[in-house]
Amino acid sequence: MGSVQKIAVVGAGIGGLAAASMLADQGHDVTVFDQFDTPRPVGSGLVIQPIGQSVLDCVGAGDLARAKGNFISRMLGHVEPSGRRVLDVHYDAKHGLQRGLAIHRASLFDALFQAAKNRDIALQSSAVIKSASAGVLTTADGQQFGPFDLVVDSAGAGSPLSPIVSRPLAYGAIWGTVDWPETDLPNDYLSQCYRRADRMVGVLPIGTLPGDDRPKAAIFWSMPSGAHADWVAGGIDAWRDAATALWPAFAPFAAQITQTDQMTMARYTHGTLRKPYGNGIVHIGDAAHRASPQLGQGANMALLDAVALAKAVSVAGVDAAPALYAKARRWHVWAFQAMSAAFTPQYQSDSTFLPKLRDHVMFPVSQIWPAPHVLTQIVRGTILPPMGRLSHIGKPDFR
Repeated sequence: MGSVQKIAVVGAGIGGLAAASMLADQGHDVTVFDQFDTPRPVGSGLVIQPIGQSVLDCVGAGDLARAKGNFISRMLGHVEPSGRRVLDVHYDAKHGLQRGLAIHRASLFDALFQAAKNRDIALQSSAVIKSASAGVLTTADGQQFGPFDLVVDSAGAGSPLSPIVSRPLAYGAIWGTVDWPETDLPNDYLSQCYRRADRMVGVLPIGTLPGDDRPKAAIFWSMPSGAHADWVAGGIDAWRDAATALWPAFAPFAAQITQTDQMTMARYTHGTLRKPYGNGIVHIGDAAHRASPQLGQGANMALLDAVALAKAVSVAGVDAAPALYAKARRWHVWAFQAMSAAFTPQYQSDSTFLPKLRDHVMFPVSQIWPAPHVLTQIVRGTILPPMGRLSHIGKPDFR
């Protein structure tokens, strides 16, 4: 091991906490900065793919995450009014344990935060970092911290430290969390229903929350990014009627939403930093690349960024690590950004042609060998080596 370095991690999110734990395990002096009084997650449910679960195991958060989350074995979507399948992806039967882990962000955060607290990691809360220069962090109220040998920017899509330029996507979604009701929907599927590409409603069984053992579901409803105010003005009854008319099986989930503030609007952007590092700073997760969640890879990409950075620091030291990390992640990030840009308009757009292409060409082809296996590899995040040559150095094991 090289000399001990002072490392600042800005943002106690998924990638930030994972990176902090792995860097602390190398013996470095790590401080995590977060803007909240007590670090907490933002958002609803997500899916951690097998490659992401390997990273969770690497930091000691895997068991707790699996205990709170819910494994899914299939992603199934149909279009109304025909009821025809237009999305059907299975996890490989020969990799029976290699399933997606659906989990609420609060439960995932708790697992990662507990793992971080088991290390010698300093936490600086209520720190709204506004700038980083020459390893010195400056907060909104003028406080300064550092200098640090390396600043890891994991402050998410709103990071003030990232120079990323991203384009807004036309569609976003409202998200909420409800109890898993009496329903015929399988509790190991991500189930979705579409009307062309301008309506998408989905149900994801996400396990339980910290301090609450009742099984939960994350529900979502897509809408144009600028339509949220109109949705609120229309009232919750009108939305429930529209959602259940589109998909009757959604009724017991929608019935639990009685106020508009139970659903949170998420707006998405698409962009990638060509050079995700600068003088003494490196950007990971949404601070480095942003896309639609259509492929469900956001959290996994952040975890992969974290482990790639930690491996790069171990191999090359903090000075050379950012460039090595960027090189290791370049092609994997590029591939998923490209696929996200291609697939998203087929499910979230005003197009009338793309849904027809999806339903009558893309889906039938996707069910012909070897396409199902390729789709599984895309969903699992292993269509390309996640970290280039660094994938083969030490843990985790990406199968």
